[in-house]
Amino acid sequence: MLQTEMKYFKSCLNYTGGKHKLLNQIVPLFPNKINNFVDLFCGGANVAINVNAKGKMIGIDKQREVLRLFHTLKNTEKEDIFNSIFGIISKYDLTDTEKYGYNSYNCESGKGLAEFNKNRFLRLREDYNNRLKDDVYHDLVFYLLTVYGFNNQIRFNKKGHYNIPVGKRDFNQRIQSNLSNFIDVIKNKDIEFKLGDFREIDIELTQGDFLYADPPYLISTATYNEQNGWTDTEEHELLALLDDLDVKGVKFALSNVLEHKGRENNILKKWASKYEINYLDYNYRNSNYQIKEKTKKTSEVLITNYSINRLPSL
Repeated sequence: MLQTEMKYFKSCLNYTGGKHKLLNQIVPLFPNKINNFVDLFCGGANVAINVNAKGKMIGIDKQREVLRLFHTLKNTEKEDIFNSIFGIISKYDLTDTEKYGYNSYNCESGKGLAEFNKNRFLRLREDYNNRLKDDVYHDLVFYLLTVYGFNNQIRFNKKGHYNIPVGKRDFNQRIQSNLSNFIDVIKNKDIEFKLGDFREIDIELTQGDFLYADPPYLISTATYNEQNGWTDTEEHELLALLDDLDVKGVKFALSNVLEHKGRENNILKKWASKYEINYLDYNYRNSNYQIKEKTKKTSEVLITNYSINRLPSL
């Protein structure tokens, strides 16, 4: 497996299924020269912000709130973003341990800040869910909900309300640094973010272009796929789209799992047999799976329609 010691940028969002921990294995397998680049199902955009392309860079996803946030971060001055964020933290009297430390809140780092922030977080969450305006303030409240929320997750109920409970951490130095770097990258790379379903957006690519796809995994469950959001139908339609790109001579790479917790994705296995299957080394020991499940095999792969060995040296 090709790997690199490069330091990769991290998304400002701790997106479920985010590929930051796998970037050192995935990115070196991408084509060395890319004209236009599309990150399909871009999520937190961990991949997009670490790819270089000569032409357009496009991130596509159907999570409206995430892409609205990215638009705000890209088109707003960084100083204004941080001033607004600290203003919201002050307004709701949320913790600011970077400035005041844990002792100011009678909290310990090990136990976290949930007890102090809980009622304040719930008020912030309620105000967000009841506020219908689409503006910079609303987007930054959403961002802070992910920062102060449990495991920094993103989840909306059927009514469209954000419903993650409070978490243990706050807008600390590490998170501030990730946000600052993320803003710089999406501004400098001029990444265009498009909202929509992959079946509804025209993806006009030609030879020399490259598409990366990281869809919901058919045989695993996460917060973005709890309501049967990805079925056999979507799986077949995505694979057909990739086949069409292959016919056009467009290179693609698909992240997925062939096996997970004793289940197999037979649709994917059959389809992938005509392409290159690159197995990735991923450590799941830090996940939330039950202990008995951790021993079961998970085959995380990057499926490409080009041979890695034939690409120029990286």
